[in-house]
Amino acid sequence: MISTHYLPTKIIFGSHSLSRLSEQKLPGKKALVVISSGKSTRSHGYLAQLEEQLNKAQVSWEVFDKILPNPVLRHVTEGSELARKQGCDFVIGLGGGSVIDSAKGIAMMTPNEGTLWDYISGGSGKGKSLENKPLPVVAITTTAGTGTEADPWLVITKEETNEKIGTGNDDTFPVLSIVDPTLMLTVPAHLTAYQGFDALFHSTEGYLNKIANTFSDIHSLEAIRLIGRSLETAVKDGKNLKAREDMAMANTLAGMVETFSGCISEHSLEHAMSAFHPELPHGAGLIMISVAYFTHIANTHVADQRMVDMAKALGKTDAQEAMDFVHALKDLQKACGVDQLKMSDYGITEAELPSMVQNARENMAGLFQVDPMTLSDEDCLAIYKASFR
Repeated sequence: MISTHYLPTKIIFGSHSLSRLSEQKLPGKKALVVISSGKSTRSHGYLAQLEEQLNKAQVSWEVFDKILPNPVLRHVTEGSELARKQGCDFVIGLGGGSVIDSAKGIAMMTPNEGTLWDYISGGSGKGKSLENKPLPVVAITTTAGTGTEADPWLVITKEETNEKIGTGNDDTFPVLSIVDPTLMLTVPAHLTAYQGFDALFHSTEGYLNKIANTFSDIHSLEAIRLIGRSLETAVKDGKNLKAREDMAMANTLAGMVETFSGCISEHSLEHAMSAFHPELPHGAGLIMISVAYFTHIANTHVADQRMVDMAKALGKTDAQEAMDFVHALKDLQKACGVDQLKMSDYGITEAELPSMVQNARENMAGLFQVDPMTLSDEDCLAIYKASFR
């Protein structure tokens, strides 16, 4: 067995840990602070807390506040132009996965020419190598979903071509990440569920991935265990700090799984859905296809013991067969009130399912290559159709 364990990110975890930011060695003197286009970062006081810490650290900043729930190329370009104009020497992402992913993209492009798509390897990307090292990134996560504070990856959509593609390299790891569960107490119930299941699927996909290894397995199973224990509580009682702490830890562990192992084709299939329909939250899309997707894997019997392991970690301690994981998954989705999500509610039609199969294959082909099974286009379409409501 040959495995590599590389995580060059300093992670400060714990309630009220944002108050420790000014004590850290920050990677520059002027930050571009990236936040979402919504109101919550300001209205809940999170931006003010960050600004207080930057003042204490004698760091100046500019705020870029246009990031959408499914981040897009034009905002990465616009943010990098602002960072260059204002002389920013590092980037802070304060928000959820879309914000931190965008911060990474902006950090890549500020010292480099062209657009991010020149450096994207999939789809219509040109696959160039970066000439200059990205600016350092500080990640301050306000959600428990993507785990991007503990991995180098970012996912961005090119709107004109409906391409939603991931990229990243060793230089796009955050240099510092703050994981403060008190910043997550205000996340609405439905978003808590969507984000929690995203973290779950990062862990389950990483556990089933062909390149899963001892390092990723340890993090996968513990993340699944924490999610099984606390996601329902976090959804139903958002002010429960213990549940939020469990979910924050699960999310960061799942990000480490992304680093040491990685996602498989479930994520490719969802990226196609939200590429065509960017109003669809990523976690919601994953939930919609998950039962059919994992049922397909169970029926192939390529990973029976691993699915039993996941079922037990999720709380079904008497699990004996692969489908027990699917049953546990359905139970958790029902408990969190997300078992009746409909593709059609987000404008997805049956007629476009075949084009989504092609989109998934063309833009995120690499994830199919690490599946534990061979997933044909016909299999993908069958999963979509079984999931469609």
